Amino acid sequence: MHRRVWRRAVPLVGALTLTHSGALLPTAQAEDIQSRQWYLDAMRADDLWKVSTGKGVTVAVLDTGVDPEAAEIRGRVLQGKDFYNTAPDAWRDTNGHGTNMAVSIAGSGAQGGLKGLAPDAKILPVTVIKDKVSIGGGKAAAKGIRYAADSDARIINLSMGGRALGTDRAEQEAAVKYALSKGKLIFASTGNEGAERVEFPAAIPGVVAVGAVGTTGKVSKFSNTGPQVALAAPGEEAPIHCTESSGKYCEGEGTSVATALASASAALIWSKHPDWTANQVLRVMMDTAGHNGPVPSKYIGYGTVRPAQVLLEGKGDPGDPDVNPLLAARQKESPKPSASPDTAKKQDSKDSQSHPQKEKAANEADGNGTLWIVAGVGGAIVVVVGGALALRARNRQAG
Repeated sequence: MHRRVWRRAVPLVGALTLTHSGALLPTAQAEDIQSRQWYLDAMRADDLWKVSTGKGVTVAVLDTGVDPEAAEIRGRVLQGKDFYNTAPDAWRDTNGHGTNMAVSIAGSGAQGGLKGLAPDAKILPVTVIKDKVSIGGGKAAAKGIRYAADSDARIINLSMGGRALGTDRAEQEAAVKYALSKGKLIFASTGNEGAERVEFPAAIPGVVAVGAVGTTGKVSKFSNTGPQVALAAPGEEAPIHCTESSGKYCEGEGTSVATALASASAALIWSKHPDWTANQVLRVMMDTAGHNGPVPSKYIGYGTVRPAQVLLEGKGDPGDPDVNPLLAARQKESPKPSASPDTAKKQDSKDSQSHPQKEKAANEADGNGTLWIVAGVGGAIVVVVGGALALRARNRQAG
């Protein structure tokens, strides 16, 4: 029997709130943890790694810090910086969230541990949040984005989100604009409330807002939706290191994981095509994303990331190196007459459900039989790692 636990955090002005969803996996499963990483098979990781492993690409992980001694990422973590505690580096992670995101991106699988989708990528840790409630983190996030923009990192991963108001919102928007001007590719979580609202910084123009899908290919119930959603990636039943139980694994879920896998997908593509700009990497990701029905969808944007389409099938047109495809697409979307409530509900229902025949066609095109690739699937800031303003943790415990 499984027990579902829901937790809610009181919204705090000027606070950053962490969320980690994870239920302890049985010992037998933990002994072969890589077999639990279903999304690696779905994304044809073994074939991808014959073409690209993310080598030569650095991903800045703006989070709770990263533990460089974690077996899977040992030797992959750069010095970094702590903007929350003003420490000299970001090699401290008292929560574990940042380390888990780094492992999802660049884990080597050492000592039978977890494999990252881009195992040879480097991680630049940037601490902008700490523990369960961190006061004043909005400004730290903006400073972290600017720091990452001035670094050698090509990709900025923000597995967090929240409601931004006033000056903190303006500072984050300015930081994002600066990072884009420096040629960076920014991924951020849409949120974990299941609400029709994309959190900040994912809602900022130019940021790739990432939603989550499950093993069936449908959008996850917890994944926030909205017109800013750009892409989606697997975000359910993902093994992670337990944050409260050393040496054990938990089953994680959230748009945090989805964001990390989207960043890792970009790292694989950029490693293979180092001369491409961020705009070109993003364009091929959007062009080759798995979707069903009209795009962009408020659930998964332009679709679920499919790096195999780019690296193994040679699909996707990189196009103009100087034009941001996400911003360009938004500008082309002309205002349309508002649909009646009944029409909107019917369309939302259609978008959120998978179509068996189209699922089959999409899977055959991608060369695998896993269904996750289809669609349907004076101020202050409140930020939640994983993208939720109110904590939403789904713990499954055997008993």
